[in-house]
Amino acid sequence: MTYHPKSEFVSVMIERGFLADCTDYQGLDDALMAGVVPGYIGFDATAKSLHVGSLIQIMMLRWLQKTGHKPIVLMGGGTTKVGDPSFRADERPLLTPDQIDDNIAGIKAVFSNYVTFGDAPSDALMLNNAEWLDGLNYLDFLRDIGRHFSVNRMLAFESVKSRLDREQSLSFLEFNYMILQAYDFLELNRRYGCLLQMGGSDQWGNIVNGIDLTRRVLDHEIYGLTSPLLTTSDGKKMGKSQDGAVWLNPDMRSPYEFWQFWRNTTDADVGRFLKLYTELPVDECDRLGALEGSEINEAKIRLANEITTLAHGPEAAAAAEATAREVFEKGGVGDDLPTLALTKDEIADGISIVQLIVRSGLAKSGKDAKRLIAENGAKLDDAPLTDAGLMIDASKLATPIKLSAGKKRHALVTLT
Repeated sequence: MTYHPKSEFVSVMIERGFLADCTDYQGLDDALMAGVVPGYIGFDATAKSLHVGSLIQIMMLRWLQKTGHKPIVLMGGGTTKVGDPSFRADERPLLTPDQIDDNIAGIKAVFSNYVTFGDAPSDALMLNNAEWLDGLNYLDFLRDIGRHFSVNRMLAFESVKSRLDREQSLSFLEFNYMILQAYDFLELNRRYGCLLQMGGSDQWGNIVNGIDLTRRVLDHEIYGLTSPLLTTSDGKKMGKSQDGAVWLNPDMRSPYEFWQFWRNTTDADVGRFLKLYTELPVDECDRLGALEGSEINEAKIRLANEITTLAHGPEAAAAAEATAREVFEKGGVGDDLPTLALTKDEIADGISIVQLIVRSGLAKSGKDAKRLIAENGAKLDDAPLTDAGLMIDASKLATPIKLSAGKKRHALVTLT
């Protein structure tokens, strides 16, 4: 990266590893130096929570505000009705308006931990693109907006091309998505003076479309900035763990499990993740990331604490660390472990250990649980579990039992 920015925001984006590309470095830098720049990122409401794959974008909005500018969180209440086809092999399932509204309500809770909402010049705004998309007149939209789009150019975008090259169906509904996203940028510029759209590098084509459309319709200069699509050093996509998506909402992924996900970061990723997901100084991130042997584990605990504090608060981070130390270092039970509470009625006739492993979230299916036991990966109260036919009854749950899958994943089973 040879560009030397004047603005604090672009400097942070470059030195912390957020920046993949920008449509006009000099133009954006000048705008950031001239005054408060409103910038947005769109989030489609396809689930009740975002997961850690969205955290890089959330942190970009946080840094935008920390450097004196105005973050706009755009909820895709309108575009979620279509579904973003970018780099997907199949069409997204369509959601009802009620499902979309429920999902938006769940997602909203996350953002108040990362940005400050209000009426001051750099306070964040949360908007919903259904505000302008729901009332569109199709013929007017085709005439006023559709005429600015070349189908030849749209077919050349990598997100569309990759789908067509694999001879996978791309519906007309999905093909319209990029026009709607471009129109979002135009409307945000017209209504709120928004000058910047940010997103993952897979959104580059959609962002450029919005810039071109706004230039053609309003004759305004606006800018786009993308972040790298993040994978872990072993090639896995960010946001997933072996037991599913790592959600940001505490009712979908407990703060302890969230903390544990970051504590289990691969050594090679520690320094990079500290720069992206915490606000520790870059020199400190580099120092911690360069540690080796047992010392890197303390860096991982620092990483987990910093990220969990941002997402769930300092008390949740402290409780998660205390539980982890109790479980791993002292062989104890730990107060904050994920817990499966059973009633006496549920286990009147006993319950198999395989069912308990599945219900506690340590395995996805009975088959997975049996394989875990057969491969000596399961423990009951820290003792190796060898009998897949073991039955647990109320007497065995007089005190809570601890189940373990491997060295790092644990759950409690209690009787209520």
